[in-house]
Order: sequence, then structure tokens, then C-alpha cells
Amino acid sequence: MNTESVTKPEPSAAAVAAFFTEPENIISAEPYGTGLINDTYLIRCRAGEDFLLQRLNPEVFPQPTKLLDNIRRISSHLSNKARTTKLAPGQPILHLLPTREGADCCYDRENDCWRALNFIGESRVLPRITSEAQAQGAGLALGRFQALVNDFPPAELYDPLPTLHVTPCALRAYDQLAAAYHGSGAGGPKAEISFCHDFIERRRHTAAVLEQARARGILPERVIHGDPKLANILFAQYSDHPLALIDLDTVKPGLTQYDVGDCLRSCCNRAGENPANPDEVEFDLDLARALLTGYLEEMRALLTYSDFSYFYDAARLISFELGIRFFSDYLDGNRYFKVTDPEHNLHRALTQFRLTASIEDQEELLRLIINELTW
Repeated sequence: MNTESVTKPEPSAAAVAAFFTEPENIISAEPYGTGLINDTYLIRCRAGEDFLLQRLNPEVFPQPTKLLDNIRRISSHLSNKARTTKLAPGQPILHLLPTREGADCCYDRENDCWRALNFIGESRVLPRITSEAQAQGAGLALGRFQALVNDFPPAELYDPLPTLHVTPCALRAYDQLAAAYHGSGAGGPKAEISFCHDFIERRRHTAAVLEQARARGILPERVIHGDPKLANILFAQYSDHPLALIDLDTVKPGLTQYDVGDCLRSCCNRAGENPANPDEVEFDLDLARALLTGYLEEMRALLTYSDFSYFYDAARLISFELGIRFFSDYLDGNRYFKVTDPEHNLHRALTQFRLTASIEDQEELLRLIINELTW
């Protein structure tokens, strides 16, 4: 299959959509979802199925053809598993849609890469977890995905974000930005900025716990989703039944603990990812128990005692790492994550740091839950 369309359209969703379906078939092209990196649009069609159209962020994904190859490989693997095993009964699978010329993607006149994906209807994304049933469903979705790709060789995947979730790398990037930062004048949020700097410094010595275990061979490299936050878990429209993990851009070789930690930190906070007041954030142990129960339904037999023993560190560390990344982006002028105001990334960082502290405060109880569920 060709990797890209030859003709280059105008850089608008409607113009690009016409390269994936007949122009007269398009009813509308509206922004869709809450993604922080790519621009996503839902294309409504008169005939055939609606689809998603995305403009890939070139700053984050500078090699889109390799990224698309990852998605094609993983989608094919998931489809084969759905046909040959009982692991994914009726599970919808995200896959690329070709352009009308048969290409994987289309470049517009500004040389931005666009791709289309099937739209999974009769589904919803939860803004926050409100029940243990939803938490268990989120864990089940992650566990099912990891079980389905467990036999896929990690070395065959391109790593689109080699430093993602590698906390020592996040710290090095933060150190460079902090040293060069000259913002926050007389009216700036000095107290919040000072809090973030201090929070990071007091936990700097804990940053390498997962990477050290990886280097010693305690934790093996597997295929991971890379971004299993709540916003990337599809639930059935009228129930708490999980349908699938979406957004395969971050699928890569990595540690299972990255995924477990990210899912726990995202789903076990009833205040959600963007609370009005970060002080409202608290890590909910009942939701954590439910999420891990769902996850282990699929993954218990595929993991080791060493894997389980780092689940607490994963939850604490990934919350901390994401806080560092948000704060670093704030110091860098909000260049990476989409924001709605200049202080948005600072607010996000405070939220993740409050969550990290809440996990630390409940370390003994969370470890007891993990031990109870995994022994």
C-alpha cells in the first residue's frame, strides 16, 4: 500500500476528508474528543460509516509513516486474535482507513500528515470514574489489550516516544528548562511554581526505580499501550461494559508497569484530570482495588511476582512523571500539550503532584491491596 497521497489538499478537515471519501458524501467535519496532542475530527457521511480524521502533531510525531506502520501491525494482530481466540469476543478494533488513492495518509499543503480511522459508534468516553464497576471495566480493558498483544515481539515496533514514562529523562528535560526559565513576573503564580520545584526536588531520588529494575532484568520489556488513561478507554454507550482501548499512537516497547501506573493514576481519582481545585484530588483505594481486579482477570497468569511488586511504584511514579512533564511544558511556554489558558499546564502539574502525594500517603494500604489481589 502507498504510504501517502500524492495530491496535497488545503489544510482543513473538510478538504482533507474529501481525500478519504467522495466530497459529496461528507455531511460535516466537526472537532471531536479531548486529545492533548493531535487534532481530531468526526466526519459524518451520507453513505457508509462515519470516520475519524486526525492531523498528527509534527512536533510530537516527526516520523508519521513509521507510526502508521505500528498501527497497521497492531491492528492486524488484534484482528487475527479476535478471529482465532476467545480473548476478544465482539471487541471493536481500531484500524486505518485508506485514502481514495489507496494511501495510508494524506499530507496537506502545509505538509502536515492526516490519517483516517474507523469510528466506533454506540460508545462513550467517561469524563471521570464514578463507580467501582466503571473502574473494574477500565482495568479489564487494559488487561485485555495487554493479553492480546502479549505474544507480539516488542522489537518489531517502532518506538515513537522513547522517553515517554522514563522519569529520569523527564527530570533531565525539566532541569534544562528550569535553569533557563525567567517567567513569572510580579503578577505570576510564584507560590505554585515554587511548590512544583520543591515537590520535584524532594522526590528526585525516587525517579529511577522502574528503570533500575528494568536494567537489572527484574522487569521485562513487553508491548504496551503507552497512554491508557481514562480518555482512551471506550465504554458501551448505555452500560459500564468496556469496549476497547483507543489511540494506538503510543503503542511501543516498554514496561507493563507504565500502563498499570498510568491507568491507576487516571482512573482512581474521582475529581478527574482537570478539577477546579487540585486540592480536591485524592487517590481512591476502592477504585484501585476494583481496577486491579478487572485487570488481573486478563493478566494474572501472564505476569510474575516481580511485576506485581512494582505496581505501587508504578502508580506513584507515573503520576509524578506526568506532573513533571506538565510543569516542564508550562516552563517551556506550553509547546507540547494543548492548553486553554497560559496557566493550564501549571494547573495540570499541581493536580498530578497532589495525586502523587495522596498515593504516597496511602502506600501501606495500596501495597496491601496489591498483595491481597496477586497472591
